Amino acid sequence: QVLLVESGGGLVQAGGSLGLSCAASGRTVSRYAMGWFRQAPGKEREFVAAISWSGGITYYADSVKGRFTISRDNAKNTVYLQMNSLKPEDTAAYYCAADGIPYRVDTTPGRYDSWGQGTQVTVSS
Repeated sequence: QVLLVESGGGLVQAGGSLGLSCAASGRTVSRYAMGWFRQAPGKEREFVAAISWSGGITYYADSVKGRFTISRDNAKNTVYLQMNSLKPEDTAAYYCAADGIPYRVDTTPGRYDSWGQGTQVTVSS
C-alpha cells in the first residue's frame, strides 16, 4: 500500500475556488490511477473524479463536471483537484485514493486499495 496525505481543504464562500493536493509516499503511484471521492455527513462516499496513470484519461461525476479538474504530477507523486464555482452541496470530506492494480482507471471505490485520511471542504451560502 501507499501512504496518501491530502491538503488544501478549508472554508470558502459559494462561487469560490479551492485546490486540493494529495501527496503519495511509500511507493510510486505513477503506474496507478488516482481518484478523489467525497463523503458528506449522513451520506455514502461518492465518486468525484479519477485520472489514469498517464493523466491521459479523466472521469468526473456529473455533479462536478465543468467545475472540477483532476490532474497529476508523477514526478512529484502527487495528484490535484482544482475546484471552481463551488456550491454548498460540495461540502464534504474529500479523500484521495490509489488504485491497487496498475494501468487501469475506474470510478468504483472498491477498486482503490489505498486511501488518505481526508480533508474537509466547507462551502458557505
